[in-house]
Amino acid sequence: MTQQRNTHRWRAGWLALALAGAASGAALAQSAEGRVSPQAPADTALTLQKGEFLAGEWAADSGVTLDLLDASGRHVRRLSDAERPAGGLMLVAPDDGRYTLRAQGRGAYRWAVSERVPLSAQRAPEPAPAIDSPRLAALARALEQGGGTDAFWREIAASGAPLIEPVDAAHDRVTFLWRGAQRNVRLFGGPSSDHAPLARLGTSDVWYRSFVLARSARLSYKLAPDVPELPASDTARRRAILATAQADPLNPKAYPERGVDAFQYSSVLELAGAPPQPWVAPRPGVPAGTVEAKSLRSRILGNTRDIHLYRPAGWRPDAPGNHVLVLFDAGPYLSRVPTPTILDNMIAEGVIPPTAAVLISNPTADSRSAELPPNPDFADFLARELMPWAREQGIAAPAARTVVGGSSYGGLASSYAALRHPEVFGNVLSQSGSYWWGQPGEEDQWLARQFAAARKLPVRFYLVAGRFEMGRGGQPGILDSNRRLRDVLTAKGYRVTHQEVEGGHDYLSWRGTLSDGLIDLIGARQAAR
Repeated sequence: MTQQRNTHRWRAGWLALALAGAASGAALAQSAEGRVSPQAPADTALTLQKGEFLAGEWAADSGVTLDLLDASGRHVRRLSDAERPAGGLMLVAPDDGRYTLRAQGRGAYRWAVSERVPLSAQRAPEPAPAIDSPRLAALARALEQGGGTDAFWREIAASGAPLIEPVDAAHDRVTFLWRGAQRNVRLFGGPSSDHAPLARLGTSDVWYRSFVLARSARLSYKLAPDVPELPASDTARRRAILATAQADPLNPKAYPERGVDAFQYSSVLELAGAPPQPWVAPRPGVPAGTVEAKSLRSRILGNTRDIHLYRPAGWRPDAPGNHVLVLFDAGPYLSRVPTPTILDNMIAEGVIPPTAAVLISNPTADSRSAELPPNPDFADFLARELMPWAREQGIAAPAARTVVGGSSYGGLASSYAALRHPEVFGNVLSQSGSYWWGQPGEEDQWLARQFAAARKLPVRFYLVAGRFEMGRGGQPGILDSNRRLRDVLTAKGYRVTHQEVEGGHDYLSWRGTLSDGLIDLIGARQAAR
């Protein structure tokens, strides 16, 4: 496994984490590591106080899960994530008592709790906004007259959350709701780029936050009740939302699907005018392509990663009309964005030509932030190692019929790969590309300046961003920096399609715009030219 190849790196990281926890005075810092099998899980006891915040890190082979169990051995929540080989561990103790952290499955694992903050040391929440929902205003009046909230909650349970009220012909007021938090509730995802707080309706059990949205909005979100208000940096306080963020219990629409607990999936808001996503579900009678997982060792990068190769049904290597799609972040592009199914349907319908895909995994969580932002070695790995290797596997096409794409850092990496190697990548499909990025110590939006300074290259671009992807604290966000890159490319004479959607930094949007970008770049009309 990739994780096993990084044993020494992990050991150093966990040692540093444990030392950091000890140096900061974190009470009862704990860690564990080892190997498990289906017959031999590994349990570690934790004694927790209600409302206590725990933070740390975990890493595991793909066959290992990490779960929190109560004193009776019942499942409380899953802490691992199969889409990532490692990540942050955050939780809030649901009650006083003894708990168990259980690693189970098959493979190696490590976890460490480096920070524990009792409820008494957490800060008070900030003030919340006024009521602007007609339905909530009516509820507030009823409460003032001695009424209760039970009828309101029955109404929401019957209709489903969020509460949606029309504003005009093109907009709805959407009110996110939570019942019964003690101290605060925050919105994770959704139309807010800053984890918007919900307000409490008087002293009732109703927490709410309203937004006026265009009817084309589509987004996924979670709600985080009783988020720890830490005496820490703004970044640490923002990240603490992960400790309690979970699906909306009053919303029956889940994405990608309901997991083992409410912390493992999101809820969906799709207003009446949300654009269709016609390619994401399997269709009867459409022949399915194949997906093959292989490992590839890079001499340039000095690491090994998993590569998933998708070949459509009837794929013939070296056929004259073949196209290739290269995507970063293979895990979510095989699950949250069902790329093989999307390609199966589009190819069968004839809207794109036969297209194989090369989906690239990240060896570790840390490698993503080191490789995907503009990195000459990683771009050279793509052009000089990955694509020649893919050709040996029967997947190849000239640059004009090769698309490199991804989301967030993956969008940024796609544009940089085409800048450095236009002889390999002639099309860029960028979803919410992180073009705000700057070299350490330099001005932000570095890549736009590189394109402005370079000669025009034989590359076409599809750029999409969500209108909710605004910057914070006066810094440029994804929406603004995508607009700037569009303007730079257009001024240089590039063929650029720029799209903005009523959504956020969200695979729920990206699973639709992936097909939009493919049609734009290599669709049947383009292929005929």
